[in-house]
Formats: sequence, structure tokens, C-alpha cells
Amino acid sequence: MTRPLHMAHQCHVQLISKLRADAALYVPYEGSYAGRGPRRKYGSKLDYCNIPDMYLQATTVERPIQTRLYQASLLHKEFAHALNVVIIVKTNLQTHARAHVVLFSSDLELPYNQLKDYYCLRFQIEFNFREAKQYWGLEDFMNVTETAVPNAAHLSLFMVNMSYRFLRDVRQSDPACRLLDLKAWFRADTYVTETIKMLPEKPEPVLLAQIFTKVAGIGRIHAVQPSVSPR
Repeated sequence: MTRPLHMAHQCHVQLISKLRADAALYVPYEGSYAGRGPRRKYGSKLDYCNIPDMYLQATTVERPIQTRLYQASLLHKEFAHALNVVIIVKTNLQTHARAHVVLFSSDLELPYNQLKDYYCLRFQIEFNFREAKQYWGLEDFMNVTETAVPNAAHLSLFMVNMSYRFLRDVRQSDPACRLLDLKAWFRADTYVTETIKMLPEKPEPVLLAQIFTKVAGIGRIHAVQPSVSPR
């Protein structure tokens, strides 16, 4: 975890991540200097079962689950600097079962609620990268130069965003449409358009729509809807 934090600092950004539930965190030592040897850095170790109330930021209850959010600036022996730590504790008020999650950020000024919300975006970000690799070439491009690599990565992620924008419109008439279906539609549009250009006469609109639907259906995963067109 220290390596990603170092990389984030080199890029002038902050890191948000999750620690193990049993991570050893320490309160910064605030006592006086003993007069010899190095100054003491670590105070008492945090007890997750008895987190001081001074760190409590919010409490909510959705029967039967009680959720408490704690925030503190704490130390970890694998990190050179203090961490902005948010601990989410959930307790079942009926069974008294208890579980907690430990989030952290290198930004010591980030409020607890924003840190939690930003971490929740992690899964959507992972989905975006997965689709950029699976559908839009992020995993396959062969660029190696300093300019070409960012351009290829940005184009792949741009295509993810644009495809979702098209899907939002198409799903109003075709709720089952997925990304592969959308690509099949646009591929069919290109094939049909180029084929029609070679004909001496353009077919009637009804026949043209039937041709388009038939060609688009070849590459679709879900059943084609004749009334739907991304154009």
C-alpha cells in the first residue's frame, strides 16, 4: 500500500483506499520528550471494540442495524505520514453482532462523509476500466510514446462514456439492449450504408429498415427490436 501512496504523491494527487479490518493504527504520541533517544512517535494502539467517542462523527439506525462513523488522524507503521482514517462500524441491535470497515486517505483535510462517498465510486471506476479493456481497446493498444499512450487511454474511456450516453436513449425503446448489441447496431449501420451505395437504386424505406434490422440482428446478443435504431 505504501507504493501506491508514493505514486499518488508523485502525480500530485491524494489516495483513498481501504485497510485490513485488523490494521494496527496508533494515536500520535502527545506526551513530553523523555530527554534522550529519538522522540516517541506512536501513542496507544487503537482498539476497534472501544473507539473513543471523541472520534465519533455520525450515528444512524436502520432497524435493526446501527451505523457509526468515526474519523481520526492516525498513524500506521508502514506509512511515513499520518492517515485520515474513517471507520464504519455496523452493529446489529438485536444480535449484537458487530463488523467494521477501515477506510483512509492521504488527504488529512477530507471530511468523513466525502471520503466514504469517494470510496464508494471505486466500483464504478473499476467497471469503467473493465469495459474500456473489454470493448474499447484499452488492453490491446500497442502505443509506446509519451503522447500516444495517454491519447489511446483517454479515447478508450471516452468511448465508455459515449456508449453509455447512447445506451440511455436506446433503452427507452429497447430495455434489453447492452453494449455488444449497441456495437452490433452501429456496425450494421456501416455495412448497410456501404452496401446500399453500390446498388443502382436505393431501396424503399420499408425494405431498407428490414435490411438494417436483419443485419443488426446477426451480431446482437439479445433479440433485435425492429423499431429501434441508434441513428
